[in-house]
Amino acid sequence: MNLGVSVYPDIRPLPEIKEYLKLASQYGCTRVFSSMFSVEGTKEEVLNYFRELIEEAHKWNMEVSLDVNPSCFEKLNASADDLCVFNDIHVDILRMDLSYGIEEDMKLLLNPYNIKIEFNASMMKPEVIKEMLKRGAKPENLLVCHNFYPQRYTGLKWEKFRQMNHEFAQLKVRTGAFISSHAENTHGVWDAVCGLPTVEKLRDLPIDLQMRIMMATEDVSDVLIGNAYASEDEFQLLQKALEIKTMQNDHPIVKMLMNSGKDLVQKKIRVQTDENISDVEKEILFDFFPHTDVGDSSEWIWRSRMPRFKYSKIGVEPRPYEKDYFEVGDVVIVNNNYRHYAGEVQIVIQPIINDGTRNLVGHINEQEYEMMELIHDKDIVVFME
Repeated sequence: MNLGVSVYPDIRPLPEIKEYLKLASQYGCTRVFSSMFSVEGTKEEVLNYFRELIEEAHKWNMEVSLDVNPSCFEKLNASADDLCVFNDIHVDILRMDLSYGIEEDMKLLLNPYNIKIEFNASMMKPEVIKEMLKRGAKPENLLVCHNFYPQRYTGLKWEKFRQMNHEFAQLKVRTGAFISSHAENTHGVWDAVCGLPTVEKLRDLPIDLQMRIMMATEDVSDVLIGNAYASEDEFQLLQKALEIKTMQNDHPIVKMLMNSGKDLVQKKIRVQTDENISDVEKEILFDFFPHTDVGDSSEWIWRSRMPRFKYSKIGVEPRPYEKDYFEVGDVVIVNNNYRHYAGEVQIVIQPIINDGTRNLVGHINEQEYEMMELIHDKDIVVFME
């Protein structure tokens, strides 16, 4: 997963943007998005500005994607079969705000400079991408990236977004999308005050949850923060969301999953711990790895049964719970009243009877329910406190 930021040279001065790029790079950002056609000035002034911006980004090992359109091409005396002006400033990616049609788009893709071409995923049909690949476009030089939507209630439908991305992923095409910062005084295009996400239902979610959801879909390869400037606290949360726990390939569970042919995707879900959680329960929930079902969880609970092979021997002391039922989103651990399964971690999907064999250890709040929907059979789950 590539993480990136967006910068707005028409709104903020270049020295300020440079400081932001430095900060972003320190937290693993490898991409920068900016709009070339939004900057006013002569051809030389625009080119000199972006040459300096790109040089700064490259200094921090960041790839630069510039949003361009036909009027921008005209101003810079560029054309589909002549991208030398962009090569001269060392641009990495040109994002085409509009398509020129497949014949002209193929000229772009076959440019001699190996400049990558990124098409508007929100408006580009997967079958057109398939045709471009069939005509000889290099897969590594053909990218797609969705729009962002500053106006509330206008972002993409979640299911449409998922379907399109799945089709792009089947073609092995890098797919990008935007998430929103919730830092104070952010800015972006067209007086963006409600964030700049691609998907409407993610607009107001915490930034790291937006990232974890994007990752969990398994079809998004590049995630960019649409508005600026994200805070350092947000970058820290994103860095934690992107961390991948080291897999032990000789672990019997990992071997079983690998032999099944499934990609070993780690999906992270945040748990609000119960005030009475014990040290051993914290250890089971947050330190044991990997948590996974074996593909046969029921409609009532998702279960990570593997911790029991260790902790049923150690034991989990029963703890009273006054309610008759565990509710949706409750996270429980089987206790010594059912010793054979003691240590097993379960997420309640439908209310279940409290029969005394489970301890409540935490709860997944409603904002995290989307993550629960994205946990599939044999996925690896990492619990975050």
